[in-house]
Amino acid sequence: MASSPDVIVIGAGVLGLCSAAELAARGHAVTVVDPGGANASAVAAGMIAPAMESLLEETTPERAALLRRARDLWPAFAETHGLKLRREGAEWRGDDAGAAMDRLSALGFEVEAIDDGVRTSEDWRVDVGPGLAALARVPGVSVVRATVQRLSGDTRRWRVEAGDGRVWFTPSLVVATGAAAAVEGLPPAVAGRIAAIQPIKGQLSYFAGLATSAVIRTQGAYVAPSDGGVVIGATMQAGDRDLTPDPDAANDQTSRGLGLLGLDHREGVVRVGIRGATSDGLPLAGPTQAEGLHLALAPRRNGWLLGPLVARVVADGIEGAAPVPDAAALDPARFD
Repeated sequence: MASSPDVIVIGAGVLGLCSAAELAARGHAVTVVDPGGANASAVAAGMIAPAMESLLEETTPERAALLRRARDLWPAFAETHGLKLRREGAEWRGDDAGAAMDRLSALGFEVEAIDDGVRTSEDWRVDVGPGLAALARVPGVSVVRATVQRLSGDTRRWRVEAGDGRVWFTPSLVVATGAAAAVEGLPPAVAGRIAAIQPIKGQLSYFAGLATSAVIRTQGAYVAPSDGGVVIGATMQAGDRDLTPDPDAANDQTSRGLGLLGLDHREGVVRVGIRGATSDGLPLAGPTQAEGLHLALAPRRNGWLLGPLVARVVADGIEGAAPVPDAAALDPARFD
């Protein structure tokens, strides 16, 4: 049996669900097709952190400004879709705190000195599990558990075929499959862009019963509040798709993270996800040259931060609206 929603989104990570929620809010009927299970967006701390990400990546003032503008879309987006936006700020600890303060100030972020570090109020976060659940419940969004195996399209519509035989037809298709391989049937140019996405293995550890009032970061680790405990992360192993936990990496990052809390080493529950990254670290978001085909892929470590911006770019592309200025930086064709 086939159905024909206004838009089909393949992938229920943060970029896919944010795009679906934005489209539904604009009046579109959206079906999200996803195989289920944990994805990279679920194996994350939910940080909306333009300041600390700019510090860690030694980014340019222009990139820092883009990340700040993306962050500024979150209050309205969270209110519209029922997400709790947490604005506790973030701290940086370590011997390099003075240099961190100078760097953040030079990039235009508000920062203040604290004991053993610096603090900024400009970094926020979202609770990952409740956030994904809220986006999946947005009126107008229907999440279907299935694995898309094959696509085909003409000038009027896309045919989406699942492995269990279900079929959908849609005039607008959004591919939000993270670091996964290209789905069969995509145009060669789009499949090539997806093939060029670099997988990055990210690993963090969850500790129930521990607490921190805000995200604390240092070289090689962070500690963030999470669902009755904290998460300590996170590794970034480029080119690795192996979901097997790395015990040495876990021990190193948890020792650093627990040290930020003044605690001795203990074992946590290790979680692993595979993120996708482009060569410039920004996602592929927006329309492709193929009629009705749009991408929302590869945000590297900033999926939660960039979610509403990607959603706006994708929705504008589907509706044929004038793109926002930051859309050019995310254009899927920018590497052609």
